[in-house]
Amino acid sequence: MKERDLPVLVHELIRQGTPEKTALIEKHSRYSYAALQETVDRYRRCLYARGVRPGERVGLFCRNSADFIFAYMAIASLGAVVIPLNIMFRPREIGYILSDAGSRHVVTDRLLELASAELNDSDLPAQHLLSELRETAPAYSHHPAPDVPITPEDPCVILYTSGTTGRPKGAVLSHRNLISNARSYTETIGAAEADNYLCVLPLFHSFAWTCCVTTALLNGATITIMEAFQPKEALAMIQTHGVNVVTGVPAMYGIYTSVARPEDLAGVRLFVSGGASLPVETLNSFKEKTGQPIVEGYGLSEASPVVTFNPIGRTKPGSIGLQIPAVSVKIVDAEGRELPPGEVGELICQGPNVMSGYLGLPQETAAAIRDGWLHTGDLAYKDDEGYLFIVDRKKDLIIVGGLNVYPREVEEVLYSHPSVKEAAVIGTPDKTRGEAVRAFVVVREGMALNRKELMAYLRTNLATYKLPREIVELEALPRNATGKVLKKELRTYQPLQ
Repeated sequence: MKERDLPVLVHELIRQGTPEKTALIEKHSRYSYAALQETVDRYRRCLYARGVRPGERVGLFCRNSADFIFAYMAIASLGAVVIPLNIMFRPREIGYILSDAGSRHVVTDRLLELASAELNDSDLPAQHLLSELRETAPAYSHHPAPDVPITPEDPCVILYTSGTTGRPKGAVLSHRNLISNARSYTETIGAAEADNYLCVLPLFHSFAWTCCVTTALLNGATITIMEAFQPKEALAMIQTHGVNVVTGVPAMYGIYTSVARPEDLAGVRLFVSGGASLPVETLNSFKEKTGQPIVEGYGLSEASPVVTFNPIGRTKPGSIGLQIPAVSVKIVDAEGRELPPGEVGELICQGPNVMSGYLGLPQETAAAIRDGWLHTGDLAYKDDEGYLFIVDRKKDLIIVGGLNVYPREVEEVLYSHPSVKEAAVIGTPDKTRGEAVRAFVVVREGMALNRKELMAYLRTNLATYKLPREIVELEALPRNATGKVLKKELRTYQPLQ
């Protein structure tokens, strides 16, 4: 593919494949590239007729499906900005994001109860049900939406990622950011038109969007979509539809190791792992069982997201690999000086994939991007060959099944319960999901801890993956002289026998 033929805008990716080639496969449906283009154009006309205009920020709440891709591309083609919403979020969480983004429209696969403390009746965005778009779109066949001037530097998507305050921050990514990352990833994995990508990771997450969607479409390849990870169904789809690129989080590979036979995965040319550190034990067990390696990479939403990847055929167990094309990576000390191989420091990166900043947060943006370098907050070192190894996180981030959980957000919800005087949240190792959430609480004087009632309260305010696996009651939280909670001590806590 020649450089001049490459698209520069995300919605132009849908025109990369030959018209008759299969673009999308779902459980009961197939869409050619011609059908993909036609459907996006129908949704585009319908959304324009419903008031979506260039520059507007449009929420997208949708399970993994072809509809997610149709809607995303239609929104982007109108010059509007997509706000992907985690489908596990509760109304409080959704309401905050839509309010922060100033969204006047939400495209959704179900009616959302948005009235909350975050959104009052006058602020409620218009909800456009995907079922209605499908039914009414033909009525606008003779009402084309106008062409909209869009540049590669214009924002395409705002990805909300929790901050240390517990309140999500919106990372603004341009068309250029996303396209450049898809190009770099294409070169890294040797992506080709013949590939068929299994997309079982959530489409609202940047990992799935770049590694399973934009890269596939850039090369005119096929995407096989699963609504949720069901191991036996995934193995069946891999064989039935000829999937040859599988992308997942470490926990998925642990399950594949348990249930898959070597012949089930024999047609796969590449297994990609990300979202959390891949345990070497999982990598070795998978290779021993299937005879195939897992290739690990690293990224973050603010970088569209891929930053590093192990070279195909030259992987190092435990490593996140090398910087990908067009991206630069350094390990620096607290003063920003680059460190030599073997020394641990903060991993920072630079490239056309790095966000312009956080929406409406100039101070947070300035703290994250310094002199053009994105500071990831992850501690790492590189070896003599430049391979990178993550050591720890500077932040207290917990990664549950590849999804980020920031303790402060869970703590704030705990603090809002009448019986809780103090709260602290940490992550603990979990064989299935990588990490689990563990909460420590101090109960108010004269009250008793009712774990069942407290969990019910949390369940109404937090996505399921953010819920504590365990709630531990303490008489007091360990603190230092300045009153800061000593989470290091909580991580070594052992209950009395």
